[in-house]
Amino acid sequence: MGLLSGKTALVTGASKGIGRAIAIKYAQEGANVAFTYLSSVEKGQALESELAAFGVKAKGYRSDASDFKAAEELINAVVADFGTLDILINNAGITRDNLLMRMTEESWDEIMNVNLKSCFNTVKAATRTMMKAKSGSIINMTSVVGAKGNAGQANYAASKAGIIGFTKSVALELGSRNIRCNAIAPGFIETEMTDVLDEKTVQGWREAIPMKRGGKPEEIADACVFLGSDMSTYISGQVLHVNGAMYT
Repeated sequence: MGLLSGKTALVTGASKGIGRAIAIKYAQEGANVAFTYLSSVEKGQALESELAAFGVKAKGYRSDASDFKAAEELINAVVADFGTLDILINNAGITRDNLLMRMTEESWDEIMNVNLKSCFNTVKAATRTMMKAKSGSIINMTSVVGAKGNAGQANYAASKAGIIGFTKSVALELGSRNIRCNAIAPGFIETEMTDVLDEKTVQGWREAIPMKRGGKPEEIADACVFLGSDMSTYISGQVLHVNGAMYT
């Protein structure tokens, strides 16, 4: 018996990186896993087969969570296919870094839509199902940058800070229905995105972290397992920082 046996989870943006690690960890812990992908079609299809090999039900959906109608259709499809939705993990996100003076309106709006509005879209769509069940765990992926800010990432930091405020408000609204809502704030996590960066630059970031290393996607996935499982039934409205003490 895994920690998530019998539960159905939806993970957005799961074709690679942190999202993929979460989907795999959830399947290993016995959860049925629905997940979304957008541009990485082949990776999404491959992940579906990989998850099913753990003996759970798994299905990928090509969907854009930043589109309000598409998010509603996604939640309806997941509930129709799986019969329920116990855990929602809003992981989909992008960056469009630039100094504020050079930042375009388009790059600001795109970040807000993909990172922040997507959380509103999916949570709003999932609320009815979870309220009927009088149970649910919502996990929104924020960032250490949402708590401390970062030069060159005003748009990204603002979107991630918005997720924190949104998470706390949802927890207050839905707590009486036994629905929990928490956020996870990763620090510097080494994924495919960091693999293409200059090694000297990456090593400099590692040295600035008290634990002297970057995090692994699986370490974020472990935090998601905790917040999605019955081990955290009295934890809601919180931000769990997973960053090796780079921000305390």
